[in-house]
Amino acid sequence: MSAPQVTELGSGVRVVTEEVPSVRSVALGLWVRTGSRDETPAQAGVSHFLEHLLFKGTARYSAIEISERFDGLGASINAATGKETTHLHARFLDEHTEDVFDLLSEMLLAPTYPDIDSERQVVLEEIAMYEDEPQDRVHDVLAEAVFGAHPLGRRVLGEGEVIASIPVPDIEAYRGARYTGADIVVGAAGHLDHAAIVALAEELVSPPDGGGAAPETALDSAARFCFHTKDTEQYHICFGAPGLRRDDDRRYGLAVLDAIFGGSTSSRLFREVREKRGLAYSVGSYNEQFTDAGLVATYVGTREDNVEEACSIIGAELARLRSEPVSEDELQRAKESVKGRLVLSSESTAARMTRISRSTLFGLPIDSLDEMLAKVDAIEVGDLTELASELYGTEHLSAACVGRDEDVFRKALAPVSEALVAA
Repeated sequence: MSAPQVTELGSGVRVVTEEVPSVRSVALGLWVRTGSRDETPAQAGVSHFLEHLLFKGTARYSAIEISERFDGLGASINAATGKETTHLHARFLDEHTEDVFDLLSEMLLAPTYPDIDSERQVVLEEIAMYEDEPQDRVHDVLAEAVFGAHPLGRRVLGEGEVIASIPVPDIEAYRGARYTGADIVVGAAGHLDHAAIVALAEELVSPPDGGGAAPETALDSAARFCFHTKDTEQYHICFGAPGLRRDDDRRYGLAVLDAIFGGSTSSRLFREVREKRGLAYSVGSYNEQFTDAGLVATYVGTREDNVEEACSIIGAELARLRSEPVSEDELQRAKESVKGRLVLSSESTAARMTRISRSTLFGLPIDSLDEMLAKVDAIEVGDLTELASELYGTEHLSAACVGRDEDVFRKALAPVSEALVAA
């Protein structure tokens, strides 16, 4: 298996591939460095809406013809929008590489926007469905609490009033400004030849030059309290704080710390909240990295009678994380958990394509699997103690909740952070 190869075209488009000779498939992605953080409030949701519209038709193919063509090629096709990226991706038999690449590139760079009003309704239904899922909604409430007015605090789906009214010229102007050469990466992994993928990219991916700069808003790290009132059976609760940037090598240590705290089924939170006391079905922690910021977060969904006890346990475990070094047994178990996930994902061509594409898109080095495993192995107890103190201090923690009664949540906050009670 050869190391990933990267080629930059004259247009600014970068092509990155990783050959996996043992498979007969290819995972191909067309990545754009744009997402919800690049939108103004008046554009909130346009990146995600545009992702939907890429499937609705091109000059050569209608929406149903696009679907039929992918099915006829035996391809699995999808797309995703995040806070910093939008991408189309497909997995298919290696013999269909040229045909799939041709169709994906036309969808990305030459959509014709037919049937836009029907797709508006689809996205509005998606937003409505999301509003009915408080266990999902609370994570965006947390982002608002942690990042405030910064675009990272807005949800990817955007706002219904924007989706219902934004005209096609505005959507196309956004695409033309953001889907430019320097912002596009072609990523592929599987049974392929790098030179052949580069040749196809030169032929098929011809984006416009330049474009407008994304809006800039200063990050505000103040701790906040955000409550979203909804008549729910459970209170869906998150605590979070600013985390690590995407290029911070300490993210490997954070992955290990997260596995110890709440990111695995042997984690402290899972044991104390679910296994020992039965206070929740879903409890855990996670972290995210962005270009210039990050997020560390904890989640629990529990009934009203259990809110106070669940928050008390989370507060105690956060305090222990900051004040007590983790045990050597916990450290080794968490390291193996993180290493196992890295190795398992390396056996997926789609995961390989995603990893090398993201790294190239954001100008990060592409570590080999052995290099990543070595970085995990090098983590020591002291590294985790420093991270816990820096990231999980009470002065940094924000609180978010979706539930019936704000006072119920406020009364449970003191064990986590006294400052949040009056926030």
